[in-house]
Amino acid sequence: MEPLNLDTETLKILIASPEVFPFAKSGGLADVSGALPKALAGLGHQVKVILPKYRMVDEKRFKLEKIKVDVPAITIGEKNVKIQVKSHKLLSPPVEYLFVVSDQHFDREELYKNPSTGFDYEDNDERFILFSRASLEILKALGWEPDIIHANDWQTALIPAYLKTLYTDEPFFKPTATVFSIHNLAYQGTFPGNTFEKIGVPKELFYPTSPFEFWGKVNFMKAGICYADVINTVSETYALEIQSGSEFGYGLEGVLRTRNTDLYGITNGLDYDVWSPEKDRLISYNYSWEDLSGKQKNKELLLKLCNLPRSSRDVPLIGIISRLVDQKGFDLLAQISDKLLALDLQLAILGTGDEKYHRLFKRMSAKYPEKISVNLRFDDPLAHLIEAGCDIFLMPSRYEPCGLNQLISLRYGTVPVVRRTGGLADTIENYDPQTGEGTGFVFENYDALELLDAIKLALKVYEDKESWIRLMKNGMKKDFSWGKSARRYVGVYQKALKKKLVVDV
Repeated sequence: MEPLNLDTETLKILIASPEVFPFAKSGGLADVSGALPKALAGLGHQVKVILPKYRMVDEKRFKLEKIKVDVPAITIGEKNVKIQVKSHKLLSPPVEYLFVVSDQHFDREELYKNPSTGFDYEDNDERFILFSRASLEILKALGWEPDIIHANDWQTALIPAYLKTLYTDEPFFKPTATVFSIHNLAYQGTFPGNTFEKIGVPKELFYPTSPFEFWGKVNFMKAGICYADVINTVSETYALEIQSGSEFGYGLEGVLRTRNTDLYGITNGLDYDVWSPEKDRLISYNYSWEDLSGKQKNKELLLKLCNLPRSSRDVPLIGIISRLVDQKGFDLLAQISDKLLALDLQLAILGTGDEKYHRLFKRMSAKYPEKISVNLRFDDPLAHLIEAGCDIFLMPSRYEPCGLNQLISLRYGTVPVVRRTGGLADTIENYDPQTGEGTGFVFENYDALELLDAIKLALKVYEDKESWIRLMKNGMKKDFSWGKSARRYVGVYQKALKKKLVVDV
């Protein structure tokens, strides 16, 4: 392959992700991996996406077709696994989705966790060793040489490691550069030391402080960080935070600092084809910043669905859509629950997570049935209605690599209350009562009383309807579409290719 003119040539990009919307989703990574490929294809690049064929992937709905291609058996330790490949082609913009089919590894009720135990599947190491090696072997079998392989999170982190070890002398991959995206550093893919034998790289690559080793264990995330040509994470602030210390770096802060010059932060975009109050098909009343009348109607419908009483007064309704885990700040809410619900407000909560928070919200709901609606499930239509019907959206996260719900809330005129961390710091501008500028309410420290004060300030501003409507419209006019973020990714891809050319020379 001839060297690219990096400023003008179309790039051939493979995006490898363990989950992709609308096929399979457990979190925000699926949304990113669903929207970014379409945005890149819209810019004129050739894009393929590869993911496992999980049970939840609806073959009939997406009309998956089996590809007749001879992929060699994938070696995992002493096992040899035969796979199949299926495909779905999106015509506009043109994106091909490739599915790695191995029922013994991916035909399961959930993506990563065993629902009968609540813990990760015991063979997650083998599952994603298979996925990573299969991704490369499928490319070879198809004869499709990518300029960029963009790997995402620990489940794909072995791809850049393989390219610099097992496949380093493969002519097929000589032109290929890698970008590795960290979506949440807390989840690293750490396994017992004997997992290394299953990976299949030379045994001398496993030693204290090596790219694969982490306190005697195997760490997939660390391998991706060490071997990728370029690394990025999903907001500029998070890129700094994960290098700052163990609170955000989870033991990999030192490794990240050694890659500082190759580490970038790109804030995620939002897919406005899915999340836009003007055309959202999952809400009953569409609206825009020019005509907000539909928002009040959605609020009334939401109150009815949540069995919350409608007051003659205009009581502010606060929404929460989240995994119910410590990271999201629910320990702060636990500390102020009675003080919070003593205020003139109502709460609509949607999500699942740790049992301790299920119990917390059930107790709150029993004690304050007219103030709080708790919905412990996944419910996409309700999620859309909460964004459209609430006045305020709460995200008091301990850390937040990027966050999508604050971006959705801005678009829907639902004013965010957030902690200044990660992507929340990069996307929400603190409201200034003097100037009327800003898009939400931001508190600094991970402190329950600071959170409570931020909510109280939001409630006070809510009383001034003219100021509140201006604040809503400030957010609704912001542009966090994927076009801008996709162009920044192209810039990172170009940096990866330039670095690879320099190294190869």
